[in-house]
Amino acid sequence: MQFNVRPYVCGALGRIDGALLDRLTAAGPRVKPALRTDEAALFSSVPLPPYHRAGDEFAFAWGERKPYGAAEWISVAETYETPGLIGSPEKLVLHAGALGLVDLYYVRHADAVYFSSLIEPLLQIAGVEIDWQAWASIIQVTFPLGEATPYSRVKRLPGSSAITLAGGRLGTERRLPRWLRQEPYEAWTSAGELLEILHEVYKDYDGRPLLVPVSGGYDSRLLASVAVARGADVESWTTSPDDGTDTDIAFARSITRELGIPHRVVTQDPAAYPGDALEVARRLEWLTPHHAWYAPFAKEVHQSGRILIDGLAGGPLLKNFMVSGSALQARTQAERSAALLDSLSLGAPSMPFLSEAAARWAGDSVRGSFAESTSMFHGHRAELPLSVLHTRTVRGIARSAVNLVGPEASFAAPFIHPAFFDAALSVGVARKDGGRFYRELLHASNPRVAALPSTNVVKQPLRRVPLRSTAAPARAYSHAHLTRLQRVVPGLLSDELHAVIAAGPDALTRFRGWNDRFWVRGLTLFGAWLGDFGFESLDGPWEQ
Repeated sequence: MQFNVRPYVCGALGRIDGALLDRLTAAGPRVKPALRTDEAALFSSVPLPPYHRAGDEFAFAWGERKPYGAAEWISVAETYETPGLIGSPEKLVLHAGALGLVDLYYVRHADAVYFSSLIEPLLQIAGVEIDWQAWASIIQVTFPLGEATPYSRVKRLPGSSAITLAGGRLGTERRLPRWLRQEPYEAWTSAGELLEILHEVYKDYDGRPLLVPVSGGYDSRLLASVAVARGADVESWTTSPDDGTDTDIAFARSITRELGIPHRVVTQDPAAYPGDALEVARRLEWLTPHHAWYAPFAKEVHQSGRILIDGLAGGPLLKNFMVSGSALQARTQAERSAALLDSLSLGAPSMPFLSEAAARWAGDSVRGSFAESTSMFHGHRAELPLSVLHTRTVRGIARSAVNLVGPEASFAAPFIHPAFFDAALSVGVARKDGGRFYRELLHASNPRVAALPSTNVVKQPLRRVPLRSTAAPARAYSHAHLTRLQRVVPGLLSDELHAVIAAGPDALTRFRGWNDRFWVRGLTLFGAWLGDFGFESLDGPWEQ
């Protein structure tokens, strides 16, 4: 990983132990000091000048977008979606972005907090202690929730949160982000008005060569259509999502042909899957089983010399993605939360994958973590999309842009620009149901492109293609890590899954359905993590 467009940072606040700080700075990429006082230390892999400095005041930020002057930390966080460190004689503030897209991890030790934009260097202070609740979420929901990481002592600073130091005492602040402070009403923003805002957002990229990956769905065709309408220097690439159909490729060809932009298909080699999967797992610091399919594409983006335009957050903001009819029709808060968690979780596999005790414990754990992570949205008019954005989008889906494209190459996410985000959120969920509002937006952008077939609404028979993630090399990879998982945590798995694993790699061919495949990927990720950190025997909390 090369920190080209976004630096690696680490540091500490409080009564800093110099030996621990030295251990932290030596554990990650090479860094140089950006700030060093009695109570604050900040190190960066590239020169990191403050965006504000006046007397004893300073302010640093290290996201994709940089502030231009002094402001309250929550304003910086929600305007630029960047973490940062702000100091004055009265107070030090270490803050996340409002959504928390760019990760900031920390460990509390004695009277100091040690922080890093990567998890692994912090293990030099925290040690490797398993967080079972995090792994329950990673396996069942495909990403951790709240502050959790795979390590019990390493926490992630959530969006719109800060660690503070004032009067020698460490504290925390949690602010309501802008979208919760606003009056929750339907603004009746039209598709045309929203399109105008998107054009304004694109002005930030004027004069820069753009790369818009087109997948055949709504988000990418809208972003490509706007880029072309603005006369941008734009290319489009597509790769297989490894979903067994590759409909994306055929549909993307039609879209890019209509738009008249160069199109390239980035191919994938099934033999390379094990290496890609393990590389992605380590690079994403074991946070999600997603994105192995994206690895060849991301490596090509690093060499492109173009800014990647990513459709991050488009689904939840514009078409109720992951919001089921049950959630929309729920009459109580409990019903609404349960329905939403059900949409975000993997469905039941074709046979039990977890033992009864482990499944019962994991279900209870995930429900508790989800309720805590989304409680701030309860009762808000946009509770459903906001809950998806602050959980699945930030902690799972954003990893491809934030951790695989960046930090080597720059990416832009037009849908989370404050002006567009607020306007899209003001459109009520009822207007977005079934994709109706999104189709209006696409038609306003380019009616001919809007009419082309979409992976969001596939009506014709699908042509099946072999899955890279279930080919023979992938089966051998998964089986090796499942075998380790079986040995290290035997009480986690059901008797049925123990029998399948004992039958060898080819027995995994029985798991063809979507849910089965993701259960296998999550458990494989866990087994690979256990191997990387040398675990030999573990008892889960359901056995205690």
